[in-house]
Amino acid sequence: MTGQITRARLILLAVFTAGMTTLAIEITAARLLGTVFGTSNIVWANIIGLILIYLAAGYFIGGRWADRSPHADTFYRIIAWAAFTAGMVPLVARPVLRQAAVAVQALDAAIMAGSFVSVLILFVVPITLLACVSPFAIRLSITETREAGRTAGRVYALSTVGSILGTFLPVLWLIPTVGTARTFLLFSLVLLVVALGGLAYESGTRRMLRYAWMPFVLIGLSVLVLEGPIKDGSLYETESSYNYIQVVENNGVRVLYLNEGLAEHSIYLPEEGAPPYGYGTWEMFLAAPFFNRPPFELDDLKRVGIIGLAAGTIAKQYSDVFGPVPIDGWEIDPEIIRVGREYFDMNEPNLNAIVADGRWGLQQSQQLYSVIVIDAYRAPYIPWQLTSVEFFQNVAEHLDELGVLAINVGRTAEDRRLIEAMTGTIQVVLPSVHLVDVPGSFNSILYATRKPTLATNLVGNLLALEDSGAPPELLQVLNRAIANIRTPPKTDIVFTDDRAPVERLINSIVFQFVLGGMEGIP
Repeated sequence: MTGQITRARLILLAVFTAGMTTLAIEITAARLLGTVFGTSNIVWANIIGLILIYLAAGYFIGGRWADRSPHADTFYRIIAWAAFTAGMVPLVARPVLRQAAVAVQALDAAIMAGSFVSVLILFVVPITLLACVSPFAIRLSITETREAGRTAGRVYALSTVGSILGTFLPVLWLIPTVGTARTFLLFSLVLLVVALGGLAYESGTRRMLRYAWMPFVLIGLSVLVLEGPIKDGSLYETESSYNYIQVVENNGVRVLYLNEGLAEHSIYLPEEGAPPYGYGTWEMFLAAPFFNRPPFELDDLKRVGIIGLAAGTIAKQYSDVFGPVPIDGWEIDPEIIRVGREYFDMNEPNLNAIVADGRWGLQQSQQLYSVIVIDAYRAPYIPWQLTSVEFFQNVAEHLDELGVLAINVGRTAEDRRLIEAMTGTIQVVLPSVHLVDVPGSFNSILYATRKPTLATNLVGNLLALEDSGAPPELLQVLNRAIANIRTPPKTDIVFTDDRAPVERLINSIVFQFVLGGMEGIP
């Protein structure tokens, strides 16, 4: 009787651990691919869809396997191979992803697609084998048919509890602490311990020793394969609960990349100890307050809010031009703020860096702002909650009398549908919207003012600033903005909290861009 209880408990422990490992693999797979391919909805859909296919196959195979060989020895051998192949995934994927990273930078679509599919295929064996565990455990655990339902419920409940743990452990602790690849390794080793313990109990130590090589191979290969950075050329890299973070420095220019590394999120010139100008989108936000009626003087700017602080490029530029104006910057990832302070000198005394979701953070703020900047891309998406009319109403409530909203919006050379949608939504809340294309990029800035304004105000303010001896960097920015002013599109599209299909719209833009041969790449 004691032996039967021990056997039943070992089976349930195996079910719990297998459930935990299955969800941990799914969650960690997204981060493994995200370092190269990003974390877009398309990537997530492929991961979830294919893993569901593997699970369905495993449930079917596991049920038939259990009927043909209803032995605990077979059960634990399946788990051992599932654990071993799961631990091999990041080791085999590492060289494939390195090649894919080069392809992504070169926009080589064929290699990108091939690498993506290759890595996903690596999950076929471990996920299918893990899916065999629950139906096999039910077959082994049923001693009386009248208790079949209770037994199946207990097995699936315990597997689900394990899955809950496997969902949160990687995100909240393991990935930020030991990294993606070693998270795979840890879960596979824990599952291997359970499998080998079960084999030793059911078949004896000699039988178990046939599989004892597995953990040593995984640990040995991990030492050889996982040394060095995930991507070449990194000055620094780390993984947080939210992002793979990479700092790269070339020719005296330091850049912050997140996840797949296609978008530059912050930039800094460490040798000069100064914010860069003429390098991208960031400086165009400096034009925002000058859409007000001239003359708008530098001292008229009272406070700035930045949603999407990153490593502080925009804050540094505002501090450089306007002096120690109070700045509140919201960044959801605390690790990015730490990297910003350490590698991008994001230490301005006038900057209040706040760890919070931008929408929630702005809503909690008691301040009014002269400018609210929104630059919160998670490439290629703007978070949908930052695109709705309800959000822009919150923005308007936090603008002072001369306040201006400035938001970065993506586009392609020919497709400006996202600009149309954002313009239509913002116009519901703020009376005047102005549009500037950022030269040499796939970005445009929409500016919306608290009071009715004219685009020609930018010219009047430039002339006034030239006479007042304003910083030359600011004059250059205003000249570039004036040269690239566009007429905002007329549209009746309005995004709301109830319906803001920004992801579907961006997916369509991306697909058309790729199918069109990716023409117009800056």
